[in-house]
Amino acid sequence: MNTALALEVPFLDLKAQYRALAPEINRAVADVLESAQFVGGPFVENFEQDFASYIGARYAVGVSSGTSALELALRVSDIGPGDEVLVPANTFFATAEAVSNVGAKPVFTDVDPATFHLEVKSAERMITSRTRAIIPVHLYGRAMDLEQVAELAAAYRLRIIEDAAQAHGSAYNGAKIGASGRLTCFSFYPGKNLGAYGDAGAVTTNDYEEASKLRLLRDHGSPAKYQHSVIGTNARLDSIQAAILSIKLCQLDQWNQLRRKHAALMASALADSPVMPPEVPAGGEHVFHLFVVRTARRNALRNYLRANGIGTGIHYPVPLHLTEAYQQLGYPGKGSLPAAEQLAGEILSLPMYAELTDEQIEHTIDAILNFAG
Repeated sequence: MNTALALEVPFLDLKAQYRALAPEINRAVADVLESAQFVGGPFVENFEQDFASYIGARYAVGVSSGTSALELALRVSDIGPGDEVLVPANTFFATAEAVSNVGAKPVFTDVDPATFHLEVKSAERMITSRTRAIIPVHLYGRAMDLEQVAELAAAYRLRIIEDAAQAHGSAYNGAKIGASGRLTCFSFYPGKNLGAYGDAGAVTTNDYEEASKLRLLRDHGSPAKYQHSVIGTNARLDSIQAAILSIKLCQLDQWNQLRRKHAALMASALADSPVMPPEVPAGGEHVFHLFVVRTARRNALRNYLRANGIGTGIHYPVPLHLTEAYQQLGYPGKGSLPAAEQLAGEILSLPMYAELTDEQIEHTIDAILNFAG
C-alpha cells in the first residue's frame, strides 16, 4: 500500500474526538460559566449520579484525579503508617504512590505474562503480619478476574481496593468494573477512554458510610462551611470537568465498541507474526485503553514505526520495584519479579482510539508485518 507510506498515525488524537463533540462540549462549558458554580454543585452531582448508574454502583464520588481516588479510598479503609499494601509491579506509578502518600508501604508483586494482571501466587508470597490490603489493577482496559484475589483477601483478612483507572466500561461476567460494591478507583485523565480536559477522578462504592467519608475527605473534612470534623484534603472534582464528562459518558459504550473492533482486526492480522498481540477476550472484558504488543525487538520496532509516521508508547518501561523512588525502601533488585521485568523490555503500545480510520489501522499493520519480514 504505497500511498499509505505518507500517512500519519498519531499515538493518540484527542483533537479528532473533540471535533466530533465540539458543539455539545462548548455548550456544556458555557453552561458552567454562566452558572458561576465552578466547584461542586449540580454539574458534579449530575455526573456522579450518571456515572454510578452507568457502572451499576450505588454511589460515585467525584474527585480531583485518579491518584486522589486511590489515596482517599485507602484512607477510608484506614490504611496508614505501619501497614503494607500489595501492588502489581507493572502498573502506573500512582498505584504505589497513593499507598506511600497515606504513610503505608507498597509491596510489589509479579504479574501474569498473558493478562499483565497481578499474579495471585506471587502476592501470597509477599504477605506479612502487616499486610492490610491488595490493589488489583484492571490494566490496559482488561477486566481482571478477581475470584482468586477475593479468596486470598478472605484468607488473610485483606481489604481489596480496585484500580480501574484504565477500565471505564470494561465488564466481567456481565457486570461492569466498579459494580462489585468494593471501593473502585477511576481516573479521567484526558487520554483515558472516558477523559476530562484536565485531571479528574472518581471512586465508586455501594456503601453509604464509605461514600459519606469520601465526600468529607475530598473537601477538607468539612461537612459544612468552616466546620471540620476530620483532617481531609482538597480533592474536589470541578464543575467544568464534570460537565464535560457527562457529555462524553453518553458516547463511552460506542467508543469502547470501536476500540474492540480495531483491536480484533489488529490482533487477527498479527496473530502469526513475531509481534505478539494481546488477547481479545469475549464478553466486553477488554475496552483496550491500550493495545499492547510484545516483541524482543521492541526498540527497533518502535523506531521503524516512527520512521513510518506511526506513534507508539511504552507502558511501562521500568517495573515499580526497580524505580529510583523505591530503592530507598530496600526492595529486591533485578530478577526478583521476572515476569514484570521481562514485560518491561518487550511491551509496546500501538495507536488505539475510537477515531482511528481503516487506512490508519491498515498502515500500522502493514508496517509491523514489513518490519517482521
